[in-house]
Amino acid sequence: MLSIDSIPRRKLLLGGITLVAAAAAGGVLGGRLLARPQVHRILIGDGSNGPLGMAWVPGGRFLMGSDHRLAQLNERPTHAVHVDGFWMDITHVTNDQFAEFVRQTGHVTTAERKPDWDTIRVQLPPGVPRPPDELLVPGAMVFTGSSAPQRLDDYSRWWSYVPGAQWRHPQGPGSTIEGKGSHPVVQVSHEDALVYARWAGKRLPTEAEWEFAARGGLEQATYAWGDELTGADGAPLANYWDVKQRPFPVVSARAGGAVGTSAARTFPANGYGLYDMTGNAWQWVADWYRADYFTQQARNADTPIDNPAGPSDCYDPSEPGVPPHAPKRVIRGGSFLCNEDYCLSYRPSARRGCDPYSPMSHLGFRLVRAA
Repeated sequence: MLSIDSIPRRKLLLGGITLVAAAAAGGVLGGRLLARPQVHRILIGDGSNGPLGMAWVPGGRFLMGSDHRLAQLNERPTHAVHVDGFWMDITHVTNDQFAEFVRQTGHVTTAERKPDWDTIRVQLPPGVPRPPDELLVPGAMVFTGSSAPQRLDDYSRWWSYVPGAQWRHPQGPGSTIEGKGSHPVVQVSHEDALVYARWAGKRLPTEAEWEFAARGGLEQATYAWGDELTGADGAPLANYWDVKQRPFPVVSARAGGAVGTSAARTFPANGYGLYDMTGNAWQWVADWYRADYFTQQARNADTPIDNPAGPSDCYDPSEPGVPPHAPKRVIRGGSFLCNEDYCLSYRPSARRGCDPYSPMSHLGFRLVRAA
């Protein structure tokens, strides 16, 4: 089983507050005990008392990362962190919300613009020549899948740079978001997320804030809802790839057709009232990515680290052909592509680094606001 979830790069182009009493995401779901409960209330802003569509995340101390058998090296070791309380969007930013932003601002996303060679070449080995202009066309990375099972050591077999792919056409010019207004917007770069955040008067969460929120009050649970992957009836609790239904990355008609995002609120919320914190679409966060950041944090922390804002530089030696100090931002939460055979990133502690200028068909975002 491959345990690293390869994140494709554009180098393929070159080839009233509502109060709901809650037993803090613990207790029983579908007859199954999930995890140790912590008693709290779910607080959802109504626009007058608290920001509309945002849940209150109370903050506090928690163990960040994981030492679980499923955890990757970049999730280890656990270390004590404290975050202040904040408001968080209860869902990913949706297609409808992003469309309104574009209508009001006229924003042209990264995927809709001609690729900038200076932002591409830093993700490539030194000396790679600039490609001809005819190859530098607007577009984005798209999961295209395969018609038969594949060896899982080369993501170029199921990912492609597709000219014309962008947030309105996530799989390319022939695709549409019509009827999917409540789905997460995807094909947005880190830059696009920052521009949207400024317009909305919000910001991207730090990695620590994101993980605290994703855990929903459960200390060191394996998943955002507890320690069991499915409900008591075997039903999934998030949008991920079920290899029992079809092998990854097969998307042939015989195997059930293509996969993708699901509408927001399809699955139960976590203990803070947040939907799809894991699965569905990866989420940009604010921090630069270092694969060894948690090791650094644990080594230097005698007391809980207060509101960590991430490292000042990047380091990721895991991706062949990409310089280890190439700029990358953290993405969290996994997506509809994560699965038991290829990755297990639908867990609160799972983390990856991604080229901030690389929009993809399984990557979106949500925002936070200070108390």
